[in-house]
Amino acid sequence: MKKKILYLIFLLALIAANSAAQQKIGAGIDEKLGSTLPLELNFKNSEGETVLLKDIVNKPTLIALVYYECPGICNPMQSELAWAIDKIQLEPGKDFQVVSISFDHRETPEVAAKWKKNYLLQIKRKFDPKNWLFLTGDSSSIKKLTDACGFYFKPADKQFVHAATLLTVTPAGKISRYIFGTSFNPFDLKMALLEAESGKTNPTISKVLQFCFSYDPAGRQYTLNVTRIVGAIMLIGIGIFLSVLIFKKKKPVKKSPAAV
Repeated sequence: MKKKILYLIFLLALIAANSAAQQKIGAGIDEKLGSTLPLELNFKNSEGETVLLKDIVNKPTLIALVYYECPGICNPMQSELAWAIDKIQLEPGKDFQVVSISFDHRETPEVAAKWKKNYLLQIKRKFDPKNWLFLTGDSSSIKKLTDACGFYFKPADKQFVHAATLLTVTPAGKISRYIFGTSFNPFDLKMALLEAESGKTNPTISKVLQFCFSYDPAGRQYTLNVTRIVGAIMLIGIGIFLSVLIFKKKKPVKKSPAAV
């Protein structure tokens, strides 16, 4: 019982640190499971054609919120996604589809087309290009979509501070699950897509590490964010200290020998 309570305190401390980090940088994820995407929004595909979300989202869908010219996590995330698509034991176009949407309103269909070609070349299985769409849009549509997804990003030195995540969306356009990180287990993606097909939603438990590192535009590398780590350690320390106070057994009071 004590171990469970200690674990709960530890988990709450990590969540609090993660939440504080999100508020500080103005970027992060606020899960909105079960929410329906604004399907009336329109975007442009890599051929420059205007498409409506309601015409696209008609089957279990993996949505990647990225920007194509990202020098950081977007590129490895989408390369990993291309690798995972090869391994998923589901039929593209029938059982699932993938949609990448740029949250940088400055990016154009031409940019989307360039990167689409790059990622499709990494897929070895038979794969119809129409089953992975690369979309761009105006700032208004992007904001409405990212707000609906609980995906918040922040401009920084002509780049963006943002998290790495995939969303699984049901055929009705409801958010089913968030999958964090830049590497994916094909089996996990398969299960997430099957849950999306059935309309199930599942909360994400592990997402703290996404906010332990920050991208350094000048050095073009990831650097350990000491402030956030120290804050997390302090919160964990407080939790442990309180646990010791609560569960520490009282020492028996020794009775003084009776006076002769």
